[in-house]
Amino acid sequence: MRTRRAAAAGKLTVVLATLVLVVAGCGGPSPRAWAASVCQALTPWRAEISKLTSSTQQQMTARTTPAQARENLVRLFAGAEQASETARRKVEEAGVPEVEHGDEVSAGFRGSLSKMRDAYGRARDTIDGLDTAQAGPFYDGVRAAVDTLNKEYDASALDTSKLNSPELKEAFDEVPECR
Repeated sequence: MRTRRAAAAGKLTVVLATLVLVVAGCGGPSPRAWAASVCQALTPWRAEISKLTSSTQQQMTARTTPAQARENLVRLFAGAEQASETARRKVEEAGVPEVEHGDEVSAGFRGSLSKMRDAYGRARDTIDGLDTAQAGPFYDGVRAAVDTLNKEYDASALDTSKLNSPELKEAFDEVPECR
């Protein structure tokens, strides 16, 4: 009888130990792993936004018809919107870092990227709706849309004052993906 109890207790111990390992493994990524994933998501996004910003500035000064300018700007802003969504999705896939208030940090990054994505989408829709019959009013509308985009973009910046994590700051400073 004791042998069966001992065997059952041994099996129970193995099952409990396995459960503890599984539950312990359910935590979020380490600060370094999370920072690396976030930087891997943001590096191509920043490059794409920089390229699109440069292209937009060139488009604003290029000698094209309003219809051509509208088509090019709509395509540029759609690209920025998509790049922002891709970065947001990758940050979401990175999970929640194992730091104090990690869920708030992750949500802050995702929220900021969502707001940027939406700002680009609104700019795209606004420019797409502009009448191209007269160049003057069209370009005035483009300037207004870009001004609104810039304000919304600035307002969507991540407020890092509430997301002060020494572990993440150190991780972002140290991981090669963030350099």
